[in-house]
Amino acid sequence: MRDIWGNIIRQDPLTGKKTSKKEIKRDIIAENRRKGRAGEDAYRASAMLRGVELERAPRGRDFIERKRDPFTDRVTSTKHVEIKTGNAKLSKLQKKTKRKKGSNYKEVRMDPYFY
Repeated sequence: MRDIWGNIIRQDPLTGKKTSKKEIKRDIIAENRRKGRAGEDAYRASAMLRGVELERAPRGRDFIERKRDPFTDRVTSTKHVEIKTGNAKLSKLQKKTKRKKGSNYKEVRMDPYFY
């Protein structure tokens, strides 16, 4: 529900108690986190179908993606992948990593399957 100025107001229909701004913000951040995890899971599933190795990366990206030659088992290409869902923007560290890594960094926009 919104008030006359367009601000979101959540109100319990039974008791009429209003929800604080802090709690609304906490709920929105938790929902964004769930949507991001769902997008990462969807990307992980699509990578498995493509036959790509994924490794969780420590900072500035989500995954390190490796393609291997099936005959020699040598790594043919390595990419650093950042998964974004919806309208999310890159953080300062992610922008820095993208500039530093050059063409080795890939930003992927995913819409989760089951969200």
